[in-house]
Amino acid sequence: MDTNGDFGGASRSRLRIAQIAPLYESVPPRLYGGTERVVSYITEELVRRGHDVTLFAAGDSDTRANLIPACPQALRLLGKPDLGASLQLAMLAEVFETARDNFDIVHSHIDYWSFPFASLTGVPTVSTMHGRLDIPELHPVYHRFPEAALVSISDSQRAPLARMNWTATVHHGMPHDLLRFNGQRGKYLAFIGRISPEKGIDTAIEVALRSGVPLKIAAKVDAVDREYFADVIKPRIQPPMIEYIGEIDDVQKSKFLGGALALLFTIDWPEPFGLAMIEALACGTPVIARPCGAVPEIIRPGVTGFLAREIDGLVAAVGRIDSISRERCRREFEQRFTSEVMVAKYERVYRRLIGSGVETQFETRVAAVGR
Repeated sequence: MDTNGDFGGASRSRLRIAQIAPLYESVPPRLYGGTERVVSYITEELVRRGHDVTLFAAGDSDTRANLIPACPQALRLLGKPDLGASLQLAMLAEVFETARDNFDIVHSHIDYWSFPFASLTGVPTVSTMHGRLDIPELHPVYHRFPEAALVSISDSQRAPLARMNWTATVHHGMPHDLLRFNGQRGKYLAFIGRISPEKGIDTAIEVALRSGVPLKIAAKVDAVDREYFADVIKPRIQPPMIEYIGEIDDVQKSKFLGGALALLFTIDWPEPFGLAMIEALACGTPVIARPCGAVPEIIRPGVTGFLAREIDGLVAAVGRIDSISRERCRREFEQRFTSEVMVAKYERVYRRLIGSGVETQFETRVAAVGR
């Protein structure tokens, strides 16, 4: 096989793969949605590489795979996110009832929901954990299924459930040409994602004010965080110094992130990955972040950005950001965080679980590069 997805007619290289996505957003999302966005990147790269992929997702998803809709439209923008758990059960039943005849492997992206189905049917199944695992009240669910094959999206994510059956850590990746590189330094700081206390938007605003560099905020506000936004954040939004843009799509991201001096990733929780960081690197934009969760695995201090716990250190990092090469940020993205790198690692996981033991030349090359 070559790296363009030509399997040369070798039938045992072509896998039948089911991808199970959450139903809250379309695949890919119209606006915000990290998990569904990554599911799209995985699915489309698997198709490009010649695999037979079936995507179970919301009906308004856009994919080159065989789409089996579990609901007509994504639930969040439809205003019915509370239906997610119930509809996921029906979707999983559809997947696993005929999985042994239709798929070589099932890849779930809906946390622990697939565990009992996989356990009862014996179909090779792997689940990527996309969320936080440090909620002790949920640990009995995981401990009930110690044999479930799991993939972490960072090494740090595993810590609360270190004894589970972790098969690999696979950092997220995205298409190399999705976002445009911008070699020119911007004149504002960027914040992108979701407005909530743990995302540290209040810290980002303080860093911008103390450094004297304007901050532009492109983020959604979930219903649970509307009071926090109204009481804590909205009073501090004072254009042009602090500007709130709202949710943006992938087309707008290149201009927004590429035009920034740096991305502020001022989280205050154990972030499992942080897709915004590699989106910024793809645009050539360095990242200034707090070293929580997976952040130290993604950002290399002095190479692709700076890490600091306190506001003083974050402000100082803004003053030093010109020392970071935007070309080096883009190169780091291309070497570590593309869809091709990510999916090569997933292919290795699939084949190991299926038992074929086949590796492609590209997979071997990625393994040599390391995580």
